Amino acid sequence: MKTNQKKAWLFLAPTIIFVTFFSIYPILRAFVMSFQSGSLINMNWTGLSNYQYIFHDPEFWRAIRNTILYALISVPVALAISIMLAWFMFSKVKHKSFFETTFFMPYVTSTIAIGIVFRYIFNGEYGLLNFLLRALHLPAPNWIDDPAMSLTTIIIFGVWTSLAFNIVILMGALRNIDPNYYTIADMYGASGTEKFWRITMPQLVPTIAFLLTMNIIAAFKIYTSVYALFNGQAGVGNSATTAVFYIYNKFQIVGTPGVAMAATVVLFIIIMFVTFLQRKMMKKIGGR
Repeated sequence: MKTNQKKAWLFLAPTIIFVTFFSIYPILRAFVMSFQSGSLINMNWTGLSNYQYIFHDPEFWRAIRNTILYALISVPVALAISIMLAWFMFSKVKHKSFFETTFFMPYVTSTIAIGIVFRYIFNGEYGLLNFLLRALHLPAPNWIDDPAMSLTTIIIFGVWTSLAFNIVILMGALRNIDPNYYTIADMYGASGTEKFWRITMPQLVPTIAFLLTMNIIAAFKIYTSVYALFNGQAGVGNSATTAVFYIYNKFQIVGTPGVAMAATVVLFIIIMFVTFLQRKMMKKIGGR
């Protein structure tokens, strides 16, 4: 038994070292740096001054507000659309593998590249989206240059980019549902809606819980989409700034790594708290 344990630790050692060096150490280092000020090569202990700064900075609260709104809107909307599309493909569409590959392509494509394309689609003057809206005699807002539309633009883009991963995972979960459930339901004359809500959805609860966790964490870390859509900026007047964009700006542009790390610690705590609440909620739902 002891020999097997030694061998197990030997095989686990590279992974443990890797995770410690690239995951655990940066978290601890960021926590220490949040109590320091100065440049990276000459940081001095200043206590809670960085936390006092961010808590009194309106830009920080705008970033947190935008991030929370983005997560609260984009995650459930994207997940609901993903479930509907996955169920439709699973139950109605032939050649599912072709459509799965098509939906998965955006996931393996650079977000920057997709963002550049969407920047032209969202263009207020010659963008494809406004062209379609005008053709339907609907209002055509300035998606990129109007501060009031910045967050909406990011949410639309975030919903679209998250569909790929969600649909592929949901399709895998749907395939693992025992078809005998549906056979018995057909014998008792169950409708498609009844089969979906009484068989499919309960079976998908663990997968939905997983996707909720992954999507919430990704939503709170949103940065690349903002950078790509607004050409390296956070929208007009920083209207599209997010928590990670705020951290990047304070660390790389302003040159105050201590402030950036304080914001990082706060964001980390928020993500942990929201993830904890989400998992508790899904456990209660699954328990029913």
